[in-house]
Amino acid sequence: MCCFLNLNTYILGTTYRFENRDLIPSGVPVIIAANHQSFYDIPALAWYLRKYHVKFVSKIELGKGVPGISYNLRHGGSALIDRKDPRQALREIGKLGKYIEETNRGAIIFPEGTRGVGGQPKEFARSGLKILCKNAPSAYVVPITINNAWKMTRWGTFPMCLGTRIVFTIHQPIAVKDMPFDELFEKTEELVSGHINKE
Repeated sequence: MCCFLNLNTYILGTTYRFENRDLIPSGVPVIIAANHQSFYDIPALAWYLRKYHVKFVSKIELGKGVPGISYNLRHGGSALIDRKDPRQALREIGKLGKYIEETNRGAIIFPEGTRGVGGQPKEFARSGLKILCKNAPSAYVVPITINNAWKMTRWGTFPMCLGTRIVFTIHQPIAVKDMPFDELFEKTEELVSGHINKE
């Protein structure tokens, strides 16, 4: 399904480039922390990183009403969180952390919590990433900077932009066990936000 969603955007001249994909380690849990610019971030990450069987930390509202995607979020192992209920949110994220620790798979979290406006980064929240790291101590955090995805929807849902070149820059992974969480968090935010194009 994600492949089909990406292919549909090719009609508009959209291209996707993943830089440094070979940096992502195999055979270990990975926690992908990225900025969030558009809905179109999601199928691209899911398809191009399918080797890691990635699951998403997603708002609970997406668990209903979106054909195909809602079903996958509910039954595919992702964490559906209620942002009005912090206990429920942290519990679900903790389950996801334990799952990737046991299966050596991947989790994707957008620490901004919601999409940035015009591609500009929002301040990262600590709790979700911290719970994932706590429950997946053998994981590597993989910072990813997404550029230009916001241009797809710069005028809203319609019309969509033509010829968008979306770039996913993968930075050096950080082993959770190698540094205190506060240092890991600051380094991750610095890498992700520091490489966002200021256009």
